[in-house]
Amino acid sequence: MTFKTWLLAASFALAGTGFASAGDAKGGDIVTPAFQHQLPNIPGKTLTTVVVSYKPGGTSPSHTHAKSAFVWAYVLSGSIRSQVDDRPAKVYRAPESWYEDPGAHHKVSENASKTKPASLLAVFVADSDERTLTTFDKDK
Repeated sequence: MTFKTWLLAASFALAGTGFASAGDAKGGDIVTPAFQHQLPNIPGKTLTTVVVSYKPGGTSPSHTHAKSAFVWAYVLSGSIRSQVDDRPAKVYRAPESWYEDPGAHHKVSENASKTKPASLLAVFVADSDERTLTTFDKDK
């Protein structure tokens, strides 16, 4: 299953159809669902988490997140190069983190190392009925 296919499946999971299995993208990342739960104290919102594991030199495609999705990313291991919107690209190392506002354009997401793996935890808070969490640039 590709990264794109997994994200589409995960979008439907927000509507209560369940999690997809881990996927391996052509760019060298593996996305594994970790947790999902509707937030009882924030009606209409769901918290979804995934672990993104990058092979050495691995990348994720450039993408935009849903207009309702606030995303927080936390580096679990290694180092991740990220660029969101017009902010400068930056290398984040464990245990650093960054955020993406709803509708943000995630231009760069990749393993900063060509020789060591890296991983991050991505936490999404989005509308529970959101059908598409991520749209890849080539899909526009």
